[in-house]
Amino acid sequence: MKAVVITTPGGPDVLQLQQVEDPEIGDDEVIVRVEATALNRADTLQRKGMYPPPKGSSDFPGLECSGTVESIGKNVSRWKIGDQVCALLAGGGYAEKVAVPAGQLLPIPSGVSLKDAASLPEVACTVWSTVFMMSRLCAGETFLVHGGSSGIGTFAIQIAKYYGIRVFVTAGSDEKLAFCKDLGADVCINYKSEDFVARVKEETGGKGVDVILDCVGASYFQRNLDSLNLNGRLFLIGFQSGVVTQVNLQGILARRLTVQAAGLRTRTIENKAEIVSEVEKKVWPAIEAGKVKPVVHKYFPLSEAAEAHRLMESSQHIGKILLVV
Repeated sequence: MKAVVITTPGGPDVLQLQQVEDPEIGDDEVIVRVEATALNRADTLQRKGMYPPPKGSSDFPGLECSGTVESIGKNVSRWKIGDQVCALLAGGGYAEKVAVPAGQLLPIPSGVSLKDAASLPEVACTVWSTVFMMSRLCAGETFLVHGGSSGIGTFAIQIAKYYGIRVFVTAGSDEKLAFCKDLGADVCINYKSEDFVARVKEETGGKGVDVILDCVGASYFQRNLDSLNLNGRLFLIGFQSGVVTQVNLQGILARRLTVQAAGLRTRTIENKAEIVSEVEKKVWPAIEAGKVKPVVHKYFPLSEAAEAHRLMESSQHIGKILLVV
């Protein structure tokens, strides 16, 4: 098969489409013939040598895909050859075929194309496992997501609104904020021209929001804490501005704040299967009802993975960037 290989750690040009060995199937796995895969920030970190794949997973980038089941392991009962699916991966999506633990597959939601379904698994599993399963965001609460126009952000806005939550977002341009508003965001903040802490306090009568989902990290950490309500929850899923900062611990104690962090890639297969099952039960109905839609900015052929990475790193996109096999 063909796959995108990271020939050496570095810039986008180190991504090369090469002929490689087909993946081997395990007893509890299926082989998916890939239709499309979606870019994630983690892919760019892996390309630079800063985010190695977990032991035992594919060396090729790609944390999600859609496609057709080509073969099944002997212990697999739910899926059959020919099924159209999308999947959460530990790696290997930038390829014509990928081996996937059976518990990490999802059916294609009705109303979504096979190609566009590649944009869903990582964002759905990330948002649902963090702010809903762990931070217990619920109807009537307030929620701030940084990077509202990102893949994570555009999904988080829609699913939070579906569940009756007041949504705040930050983004860096009026165009991106307008897009977020069209998706349902209630309060849209331009972080380049506004102090998001002051705006959050103003919009909440001085209280702050209940839950924050943050991918920025160090430079936002104290400001995030300052933006939280009593019993507020901050969830970290990235560190784009760095990993080291100073923090005033007194506010965490005084306002009973919770700080959590988690990724998906290094979780156990069992934990991923649990998350995927919850997503199918709680998120897929919202997609099939047309209340949550894939947001795809641009499609590239697999051979143009380098160009797709350049677009992602420019941060000029809204939503997801897809590679089509």
